[in-house]
Amino acid sequence: MGRHREYDVEEVLDAALCVFWRKGYEGTSYADLTAAAGVERPALYSAFGNKEAMFRQVLARYHERYMNHIPEALALPTSREVAAHLLYSSLEMNTRYPDRTGCLGINGAVAGADESEPVRQALIEFRAAGEMQLRERFERAKAEGDLPPSAKPDALAAFLMAVLHGMALQAKAGFSRDMLKGVADQALSTWPGSTSAP
Repeated sequence: MGRHREYDVEEVLDAALCVFWRKGYEGTSYADLTAAAGVERPALYSAFGNKEAMFRQVLARYHERYMNHIPEALALPTSREVAAHLLYSSLEMNTRYPDRTGCLGINGAVAGADESEPVRQALIEFRAAGEMQLRERFERAKAEGDLPPSAKPDALAAFLMAVLHGMALQAKAGFSRDMLKGVADQALSTWPGSTSAP
């Protein structure tokens, strides 16, 4: 019986994250994963189970390593500062790595085959959790008087997420950082109660 090659599971997960981020769930094959990770397919099965299970671990790792700007933003004192921090830190992250632009949560599964529906649902839940955090933060801002009484926290959260998702898609399509900053500036210029320029 042959000796099994030893490998670092953490390094394999990082390599898989980069591939899924670049190619999305549907676009990533086992050949892509084995080539990036430098391990054979049976080793991937042994360590992670199937492709979906590996993607779920990658998504958790992405959240842990690349989404720290979300709790930072939620802790800021005003709703406008929350929005600004999210917009500008997201545009930085969406363009930081030339080989994997955009956002894994968006690139992962904009569309997919029927058999990938569980992954699509996991990504919907991933994005919905972020929107819920924003809605709760904006409800607090309204209660504290930071947002005007006419503000709609649920619509503000949905608006901000729509802009963030759009910026991620534009980054993936090659839009420049300057153009994305212009989008962020424009979104902030419409913020309720906003009297200062971004």
